[in-house]
Amino acid sequence: MTISVLLILSCALLGCVVGFLAGLLGIGGGLIIVPVLSAILLYFEVLADEYVIVVAIATSLASILFTSTSSALAHHRNHNVPWEIAPWVMTGVALGALISGFMVSLIPVHWVKWTFVISVLLIAIKMVFSSQSSASDKSRNLPSGPVLTAITTLMGALSAMIGIGGGVLIVPLLSYFSVDMRRAIGCGAVSGIVIALFGSVGYIVSGGQALKLADGFAGFVYLPALFGIVLTSWFVAPMGAKATHYLPVPVIKKVFALLLVVIAGKMLFY
Repeated sequence: MTISVLLILSCALLGCVVGFLAGLLGIGGGLIIVPVLSAILLYFEVLADEYVIVVAIATSLASILFTSTSSALAHHRNHNVPWEIAPWVMTGVALGALISGFMVSLIPVHWVKWTFVISVLLIAIKMVFSSQSSASDKSRNLPSGPVLTAITTLMGALSAMIGIGGGVLIVPLLSYFSVDMRRAIGCGAVSGIVIALFGSVGYIVSGGQALKLADGFAGFVYLPALFGIVLTSWFVAPMGAKATHYLPVPVIKKVFALLLVVIAGKMLFY
């Protein structure tokens, strides 16, 4: 009982961090959840090491469903969600997440791990350059709806594979095409809901034979950890969304990029 309480408390503390980042940057928080939750699962010896990374990714996606919903509602209230393009983005990430979730059981675990590490490093580099870019180039137009859906399908598949909500990929994409940063963040939050929903379904179904509900698992999703994360992230996410109006996002993105590099290095040892 004591171990279970400590595990949930650890995940609740994690939820505070990812909830704020979800609201602030429009991300689901999976880039933080996956490595930290992997460490928590290993420390408490919850399951065999071979399943740790997949369970961390699946649980991350399930928690993002709640965190991104809270974040998206806050951004919607602040009129930061571009609903004229959001349906195209949401359709793409839904298709990608669903495909990725069902394919995870066919992909070697070490491939997933290296995909996560490489993706995190590339995202960090992108965030640094995007934070340094000037506002002078505002001439790029968004591609047509079907093309945007095709692009975001790939992003949804990668996001579900590595357990992130998609905002880290969607926000730079929309920003590149001259969408206002706050509206891009709002769209990233909304897309996170779809990725988490469809990705989680795939992980729950594909993990049903490997892990049992009696041990606290719904497929590859570890329910006690999910409860701990959502317990706090749901309430903290709106605070991060409100902070977008007061904090310098470019500076935060640089700091976050550095954090991503550290996270990628840590994941190499799990």
